Amino acid sequence: MTTQPEPVLEPFGFLAPPAPPQIPAAPAPDATWELPGGTAWVYYADNQSALTKPVILSDGFNTGPSELNVLWDGLERRAFPFISELRKRGYDLILIGYDDRSASILHNAKAATACIMRTTAERQGNEPLTVGGFSMGGLVTRYALADLEIQRIDHQTAVYVSFDSPHRGAWIPISLQALAHFLKATPALSQQINSPAARQLLWRHIEGIDDTPRENPARTEFLNALQRVGYWPMRPRKLGVANGTGNGTGNGVKAGIDAIKVTSGWFTGTTLRTQSRGSSQEAARLKGLLSEKRVVTDNLPELDGAPGGTLETFGIVAEKLRRTGKVDLEPGAESICFVPSVSAVAIRDLDQQDALYTDIDALPPDESELDDFLLSSTTTPHASMTAEIALWVLDRLP
Repeated sequence: MTTQPEPVLEPFGFLAPPAPPQIPAAPAPDATWELPGGTAWVYYADNQSALTKPVILSDGFNTGPSELNVLWDGLERRAFPFISELRKRGYDLILIGYDDRSASILHNAKAATACIMRTTAERQGNEPLTVGGFSMGGLVTRYALADLEIQRIDHQTAVYVSFDSPHRGAWIPISLQALAHFLKATPALSQQINSPAARQLLWRHIEGIDDTPRENPARTEFLNALQRVGYWPMRPRKLGVANGTGNGTGNGVKAGIDAIKVTSGWFTGTTLRTQSRGSSQEAARLKGLLSEKRVVTDNLPELDGAPGGTLETFGIVAEKLRRTGKVDLEPGAESICFVPSVSAVAIRDLDQQDALYTDIDALPPDESELDDFLLSSTTTPHASMTAEIALWVLDRLP
């Protein structure tokens, strides 16, 4: 028997885009508020010294605490300078961060609620609020606003906006969830997949390598909690944007192919496949020097190639595994669907192939649970602030 230990992989995010290795510091906030389980960073509009037209935006899923520098970089220094344009138009920006971004959505909603109430207390004048968030942050603020309404508390919010939020669920391939549980020397990966927020976000989830994909009970409980507060806030105009397209055409990732094959090192023979339809579909063959597992799925749609905001999930996994041996990555399979377009604009569920690949552009807009929405003209990375998305949202603020 070998005495060589299993290689330890550098932990990485399955449910969030990776941050750049070096990020310049964000400007100092005009104010910082401590919240229950989080922090709010407050930036006044240009040439203002107090809150007058607040826009509250919530951070999304990741492990550990929110990082202001990362949030600022993604909103200001990438495809479009959203923060500069927002403040130039006379709006204040309040960014909500969390002590633990993988904590329960209901737990982090307490921080969002506290932020909303402090904003209404400190705002000068009577301009209404805009409240929303990125990815999971859109669900956190959706629940917070609806809960305030059920309590008959005036949140004074005119617009709710979600940025590629998984209103009908998000997707991480079962092959990659299984890999996270298989890598015993890197327990942080399994812990991430089994974190409270991941269980609530993922449309199908496995708690262990031998489990059958299902809606996790934590997700069922979260959906029930949403239902108890009316499912959506009713007072604000509900806006949503998707990083995926709306024409029903997938992102080009083929179903049922070997996305990753490990050909040398400890994990030789490991194969990770894209999701395919049908019964008894092999999703992964996981091999180590001391163990081997075959992962099979039944009757799941072809989610990896669906229209939607993408994460470079297979690409990142291949990069990490290459530190243990030779890895072949299928060209074109690096980035896959994370939040399907039908989920981001709350118009279809994810359980049927035809629904997942719906031509949303051809549907009556009122089939969505949102009042208005934007689907991107091209497939873009999940929660990325493109010029198309930024300008559409900016033009609809109160």
